[in-house]
Amino acid sequence: MSKNNTSTLIISTVAAVGACAVASYFVYKNLFSKKYKVVFVLGGPGSGKGTNCSRIVSKFGYIHLSAGDLLREERASGSALADMINNYIREGKIVPAEVTVRLLRTAMSQSGGTKFLIDGFPRDMMNLECWQKEMSAIAETQFLLFLDCPQEIMLSRLLERGKTSGRSDDNEESIRKRFLTYEQSTRPIIEYFRSEGKTREVDSNRDIEQVFAEVSLHFGGV
Repeated sequence: MSKNNTSTLIISTVAAVGACAVASYFVYKNLFSKKYKVVFVLGGPGSGKGTNCSRIVSKFGYIHLSAGDLLREERASGSALADMINNYIREGKIVPAEVTVRLLRTAMSQSGGTKFLIDGFPRDMMNLECWQKEMSAIAETQFLLFLDCPQEIMLSRLLERGKTSGRSDDNEESIRKRFLTYEQSTRPIIEYFRSEGKTREVDSNRDIEQVFAEVSLHFGGV
């Protein structure tokens, strides 16, 4: 092979390698620059969060993660955190933010999805601050869906659910504690997102079809 041909081959090879490197860079950049899309779903215990999340999943393709369910699963796992989580839930108290955020992040990563409904979180400002610190680089909050319902209606729903749910916190004493925690700690979260223009409020003290029709309006353009 002549010197000219050799030079041409080297230049072509370097150019091809360079092109591959550039292409790989952009694939890597696109893969890891895409953030999770997150909608928080809040409302008092028994406001219809689980019911509406199930229907949003079916209609709009989100993955539903319940902070409470993840905590209950961890409690049942027999892990070192189990006893602590059990005590917090029984007393209607909020589990330390770092624990909940870690469980949520793990569930999101393992799901393979990109769009998430996170139900029952953040429950207080410490939850929100921990989320922002740990997740802001990889997750974008689209909005907060707030399901508003009177306490007596929620109490009635939860007591009825308690007949078959097997949940230790579906009794009136625990429910009243959860209502108190919700009003003191979670309401400020709803108002924070409202001040950011990101709270979408729906009256959930209506027929489920009416409620979901209004909920759907908030997801139509997302």
